[in-house]
Amino acid sequence: MAEVEQLPKVPPRWFVRTAWVVHRALYRATGGRFGLTRPRPGKYGMLRLHTTGRRSGRPRAVIVAYYEDGANLITMAMNGWDEPHPAWWLNLRAHPEAVVDLPGGSRAVRAREAQGIERERLWAGFDAYSEGPTMEAYSRRRRRRTPVIVLEPADLLAS
Repeated sequence: MAEVEQLPKVPPRWFVRTAWVVHRALYRATGGRFGLTRPRPGKYGMLRLHTTGRRSGRPRAVIVAYYEDGANLITMAMNGWDEPHPAWWLNLRAHPEAVVDLPGGSRAVRAREAQGIERERLWAGFDAYSEGPTMEAYSRRRRRRTPVIVLEPADLLAS
């Protein structure tokens, strides 16, 4: 008998959405003193990403997990392992210039999707910041490939 692959467990969608709302509320209530962290072994960092709405043109902000790759910040465009891409990624595709808030301050960035060998290297890099199943195991929960997003410092791009 063929063995059925066990997909990693993820919390229910309602729990994930509630956690996002609580995280943003704590960030706002503490004036940004709580909610942003630097990455460390076994734990992603958390940054606040400011985008421009692709249709409305209005400012938007979201807190996402990231790790550092040199001067670049790396995140993935996932929506709690749900199928649709997150709105912040759709916004960045339309308007790649953004600002990120980090524990030490803010910086202007330009977003792009990693491709090819770079994508594979950065995708594998996520495993150093999480315990348990690999990102590849989690990715099998989705039918579409999860984009890996590179947030490059805008000041380095201008020079």
